[in-house]
Amino acid sequence: MSTTSKASQRIAALLDENSFVEIGALVTARATDFDLKQTETPSDGVVTGYGVIDGNLVYVYSQDASVLNGSVGEMHAKKIANLYDLAMKTGAPVIGLIDSTGLRLQEATDALNAFGEIYLKQVNASGVIPQITAILGTCGGGLAIMPTLTDFTFMEEKNAKLFVNSPNALEGNSDSKCDTASAAFQSEETANVDMVADEATIFAKIRELVSMLPANNEDDMSYEECTDDLNRGSAELANCVGDTSIALSILSDNNVFFEVKENYAKDMVTGFIKLNGVTVGAVANRSEVFADGEVKEKFGAVLTVRGCEKAADFVNFCDAFGIPVLTLTNVKGYAATVCAEKKIAAAVAKLTYAFANATVPKVNVVIGQAFGSAYVAMNSKAIGADITMAWPDAQIGSMDAKNAAQIMYEGKGADVIKEKAAEYAALQTSATSAARRGYVDQIVEPADTRKYVIGAFEMLFTKRDDRPAKKHGTV
Repeated sequence: MSTTSKASQRIAALLDENSFVEIGALVTARATDFDLKQTETPSDGVVTGYGVIDGNLVYVYSQDASVLNGSVGEMHAKKIANLYDLAMKTGAPVIGLIDSTGLRLQEATDALNAFGEIYLKQVNASGVIPQITAILGTCGGGLAIMPTLTDFTFMEEKNAKLFVNSPNALEGNSDSKCDTASAAFQSEETANVDMVADEATIFAKIRELVSMLPANNEDDMSYEECTDDLNRGSAELANCVGDTSIALSILSDNNVFFEVKENYAKDMVTGFIKLNGVTVGAVANRSEVFADGEVKEKFGAVLTVRGCEKAADFVNFCDAFGIPVLTLTNVKGYAATVCAEKKIAAAVAKLTYAFANATVPKVNVVIGQAFGSAYVAMNSKAIGADITMAWPDAQIGSMDAKNAAQIMYEGKGADVIKEKAAEYAALQTSATSAARRGYVDQIVEPADTRKYVIGAFEMLFTKRDDRPAKKHGTV
């Protein structure tokens, strides 16, 4: 492997030392039009091969911006397509390091067809092997479809650009006004990017992610020996109803929590934790962001369009790769704005479908409020949660007791409403009342949550859950 190109150096930084084996190093462009014959195209602008990350086989391609700006042509695409063929045969992840101006104009329809060949390989690999992309330079036009067809996308914080249309091509906009291609925009305003960082951190995070994921959809070896106490109590969990990212970190083995899409739809937390050495996908409502000893942001404990879509996509990934799903529920309704109303029903339907359709082990812990159909959509027992737990002071019901009393006893006076609200809370919205009806399986103290959740997933390890025969759903 050449150590002179930046593309090769990036691969070396990502993989275990001296583990990379290059494939197709001598491939060059066949096209000769528009002065290509006089232009050397070493490796045709992309370094491809395989290596290991913590002993796990991975396939890697890294675009070389020093060769025709890393543009994608016929042979460039064939190298990537060949890499996907090998990955599918051996059942190992594909990692793409993107740094390219996009389609190679000199090759015209050959380059256009090349894009399509890569897209097809990515679609066929979806749900079979994990696909990870790191955008380290420019990724524009048709090339922007490649990372969004993969499972996880990382983006370099300063120099990377991701766009279909450049900011200056958008009517009434410019990159100085709103840089829609920037890492900040793509991670905060779109669901395209999972993590933003410098290159070194990105490579470290990709290594961490690969070590947590199964190699493919049939791999059941993504477990490790647990060095944490399975019965470890966590009294501080009771204080984490608001910021569930902290709660998930506390619950996890050795406090490992790999959050994805951290900057997008912060009212919904998604990521991976370890429970007794097993990777578990976690989804949790969040009503506040706590950092540096204080609350930085507050949310309404409601389902939002972005939060639902973020969670649904994550659950679909977990289900495809056999990763169990844990939910921490604290939700009292839906976002109520004109903007949200345009899409909230469809977004909640998508979330409901994702949870109900998933056949992996599913455990739900109600840690706060759980009201109305918003709760039903959050992995409730009604739509297929295998085990539902609740903390003792959790509230589960159609709505807040005071609101219910005001509706049922309208015009009866404050004292009557207060009395009936207390009565309604005891009979209809307590965790105990839900447990009496079988909607909650266990009431557990917050401090004991970890051991009960681990026990539930161990019990569900051999779960089998068939769905009606069909090609695929339509939600």
